[in-house]
Amino acid sequence: MITYKNAGVNIEEGYEAVKLMKNYAKETIGSLVLNSIGSFGAMFEIPKGYENPVLVSGTDGVGTKLDIASKLNKYDTIGIDCVAMSVNDILCHGARPLYFLDYIACGKLEANIAADIVKGVSKGCILSGASLIGGETAEMPGFYKDGDYDVAGFAVGIVEKSKIIDGKDIDEGDVLIGIKSSGIHSNGYSLVRKLISDLNCDFNGEKIGEILLTPTKIYVKPILELMKKYKIKGMSHITGGGFIENIPRMLPEGKTAVIKKNSYKMPEIFNYLMKLGVSEEEMYNTFNMGIGFVLCINNHDEKSILKALKDLGEEAYKIGYITSGGKRICLE
Repeated sequence: MITYKNAGVNIEEGYEAVKLMKNYAKETIGSLVLNSIGSFGAMFEIPKGYENPVLVSGTDGVGTKLDIASKLNKYDTIGIDCVAMSVNDILCHGARPLYFLDYIACGKLEANIAADIVKGVSKGCILSGASLIGGETAEMPGFYKDGDYDVAGFAVGIVEKSKIIDGKDIDEGDVLIGIKSSGIHSNGYSLVRKLISDLNCDFNGEKIGEILLTPTKIYVKPILELMKKYKIKGMSHITGGGFIENIPRMLPEGKTAVIKKNSYKMPEIFNYLMKLGVSEEEMYNTFNMGIGFVLCINNHDEKSILKALKDLGEEAYKIGYITSGGKRICLE
């Protein structure tokens, strides 16, 4: 008789993985979560205090950064990346993350690796104030190779309808504030992996592989705090497509973002990649270049907001301004 285990799916290992995962998920659960992990559906109560609440959702994955995690056998940070990619996106519309669900797929499930991934997801949820209320772990022998893992997830947040940030008020003369990234974040790794084959080579006294696994910065808490005091007209999460694709996404028609490339010190990792043969144009169309999140604000709030961000522990810079025109983005 053939069994599911003979076919490559170890149910007992799955049970052990869920047991370990639950310990991390518990750390994120708030009073609005109405049931526990293991039910057929996760339940989350809409918070009180909203007159006309709007739910904002976003989904993303970690991408080929997972290949570096696999080669270094280090899986405890990529879950942070998974959360960050979604919560930073919904934050761009002013949404406070409520909850998160993850999806892990693999060829052969190892409970400890899956638990390490969820450990990172849990940390990402804590950093963003979200509850990890459910997920799915799929063991798919013959579809994924043994040792391969894929990680994705989605976040749901909430914003008062009258306070949705959609860029419609952005006007000529507004200022662009860039907030420092923690590194490459989670985009462009197919290119990075073409350029860097030896993950143990030295980079400023550290192994380059460890640098490449630095998790994506989560901007939720400082930005939500900033929104309590200041009007933010538009926000952009700098992900795949870099400056060139993502900054125009927050702009209304007929407006252009002028970016001053020398307005801040670009982290050395991006200069290093350029020295390996990537053009500057390609870099700005692929990577965050040291700026992970961009705000568009009234010019009279510039100094106050920069000080507020510094007080919140963020490195931020005026990186440009808005002008009229159809170019959408201009790098100077």
